Amino acid sequence: MEKTDIYSNIFDLENLELAWKNARKGKTKKDYVIEFEKDLSNNLKSLHYELKSEIYYPKPLKTFVVRDPKTRKISKSHFRDRIVHHALIRIIEPILDKSFIYDSCANRIGKGTLFALKRFDLFKRKVTNNLKSEVYCLKADIKHYFQEVNHSILLEIIKRKIKDERTMGLIKKIITNSGDQRERELI
Repeated sequence: MEKTDIYSNIFDLENLELAWKNARKGKTKKDYVIEFEKDLSNNLKSLHYELKSEIYYPKPLKTFVVRDPKTRKISKSHFRDRIVHHALIRIIEPILDKSFIYDSCANRIGKGTLFALKRFDLFKRKVTNNLKSEVYCLKADIKHYFQEVNHSILLEIIKRKIKDERTMGLIKKIITNSGDQRERELI
């Protein structure tokens, strides 16, 4: 795939349809999915037009708090925006995936929780001499990672792999939609 073809592939109607199918998995009974699907053809054509014309902007995120087991603030994208996310990732994932280390598991095809557990077990057995020695394991989490990461630096890192300006513009719109107003003004 040529670098200049990336953006056109994102808004391709076939890609948008596949992205819609991925976005709706496990959510077919949700009101927002049912509402979108009442006029599916026109809604996908509208997304196609907005992306092709470069007038697409994500809707504001809905933010809510969950407590399972710890309290977390969650920001949720509108369903139509999730379709765009899936359409984008279907095209750029093969480009970005090459730069990840083998043991990076989050949101990677074929590398889910089971893969991560098997890799952990392999390393655990290796460092404990097949469970004969005692070792310590650090479990850590970066608090509010996405809100705290510098989005300008993140965009520069992505730009090293994605040379297409229009695709980078779309990524920037999505990322800045996740930040607060102050951050949107900085980028």
